[in-house]
Amino acid sequence: MAVNKVPANSVLRLQLRVGTDTDGNPVYRNRSLSGVKSAASDQDLFDVANALAALQEYPLNGISRIDSAQLVEV
Repeated sequence: MAVNKVPANSVLRLQLRVGTDTDGNPVYRNRSLSGVKSAASDQDLFDVANALAALQEYPLNGISRIDSAQLVEV
């Protein structure tokens, strides 16, 4: 039997550098936005993440897109 992958939704995660610990190592916090359409292009999500990062108090360290999908037997 064949299995198809059906995209469900995506999560857009911004990693922000919020400071340093007592040893001088950077400390990061994640801000996640769920319910992102799986059909959204990577460029659009990148642009949105940068626009949102400009509104944050802390500097942006990284952007991640986390896709989820269901496996359906056909």
